[in-house]
Formats: sequence, C-alpha cells, structure tokens
Amino acid sequence: MKTVLTIAGSDCSGGAGIQADLKTITVLGLYGESVITALTAQNTMGVADILPISPDFLEKQLACIFTDILPDAVKLGMITGIGQMRVIRDCLVKYRAEHVVIDPVMVSTSGRHLMEPEALNFYTEELLPLAEIYTPNLPEAELLLKRTIKTREERVAAVREFAVQYKGVVYLKGGHDALSADDLLYDGERVVWLPAPHIPNSNTHGTGCTLSSAIACGLAGGLNCEDSARMAKEYITGAILDGMNLGRGNGPLNHMYRI
Repeated sequence: MKTVLTIAGSDCSGGAGIQADLKTITVLGLYGESVITALTAQNTMGVADILPISPDFLEKQLACIFTDILPDAVKLGMITGIGQMRVIRDCLVKYRAEHVVIDPVMVSTSGRHLMEPEALNFYTEELLPLAEIYTPNLPEAELLLKRTIKTREERVAAVREFAVQYKGVVYLKGGHDALSADDLLYDGERVVWLPAPHIPNSNTHGTGCTLSSAIACGLAGGLNCEDSARMAKEYITGAILDGMNLGRGNGPLNHMYRI
C-alpha cells in the first residue's frame, strides 16, 4: 500500500489540518501517517489558541516515521516557526523525501496568523524550494510575492514569478474568486487552467488542507503533477458540492462523500 505523510497542525473540530488530511488520504485509498506541528483550539468560527510542538519532539516524530514506514509522498501544512522549519528541512534532505507537496498555510480563514512573521523568509528560502508542487491561494500568493493579484493576467504573471523564485510546480487556487473557482497550474513551461464554477457554499473549512493532501495521494500513486491536480480538484469539488452543514461558522467539507 502506498503511504502519505502529513506534517501539519491538529484541528480539534476535525475540519482542517491533520484530521482533514488523514480523512482525505484514507478515502483515496492510501495509508496516512501524521507528524503534528501544533495543537490548535479551533472550531468553525475561528482559531482560539495555538500550542506549538517543540522542535525536539517534532524531530522525534519525523525520525520515527522515516526510519520505519517510509512515506511515498509528504504534505506540509501549518508550520509555526523557524525552529520547526529547520528540523523539517533537515529531515526531508537527510531522508531524501520524495513528492513533497507544500500548502503555504500562514493565515487562517478567520484571520489568525499561524506562522511567526519572522519565519517567513526562512520558509520561502529553505522550504518552498524543496517542494515538487506548492498550492497557495490568492491571499497567500499575494503575501509571498508582496503584491496584489486580481485579474487572470495577473495570476499568470504570478505563477511565472513563483516558478522563477521557488522552482517546482505551482498550483494557484482560485477559490477566493467570487465569480469562479478556476485554479491555475504552471510547471515552468505550460500554463494550465483547471476550471470550475463557483459553488454557493460557505462551508469550505479545510479546503486547502484537503486539496494538497489529495495531490500528495496522486503523486504517491504514480500520477504526474497535472493528473494529481486534476484528480484532487475533482475530489474537493465533490466534497464541497455535497453540501454538508455542520457548526455555527465556516463549516467543514464532507471528506467522506464517496463512501
């Protein structure tokens, strides 16, 4: 059985982070492993508090994974600070981790900062270049590139700039667009639009976590980046369309809709 490791924060309400990742990996038929970077107190209405895991304990978790059940792909989500980033970087390099997918989780949907501001430079210089594919949404792309991105032409320019700075394949998510949910994939040569209509459903908690985990599943299973992205796009669209309505705020997707 193929295996996927998620390195991310824990969401006690089950809609995002480690919990969303493991649900996605399981539904897509792979074996999920997890290394937790932080405990969060959160629900559909927002993040109340964050308790980061120490770099030393994070390193022990990673060593246990990579010296036993070696992952066929690795997804990185929420990472809080430079100490954690350094440990993760060293581990990925040491064990020659394959098929690294990075979801640049920096700010929660409710506006809570999930990464220490001073860690951003280390993140972009030391971690992003290790990714085979990374999946920023529009606000995250604006933060990383330090400029606004509004039009479709500006999105194309943005992915080209990402490719120059960080290498790898960039998957720019379009879910923050009020008119459509068209995503953009760029591998350094080809610009590929992945179109989808805007779904009138505000329950989208954990979409970024879910998409990046699904892409990692595709890569672990032998698909290339474009086919993995298309598979992940189809899966997450179905999870949103299912229309599950839980919680008093921005509710989660139905990761289990295929079962």
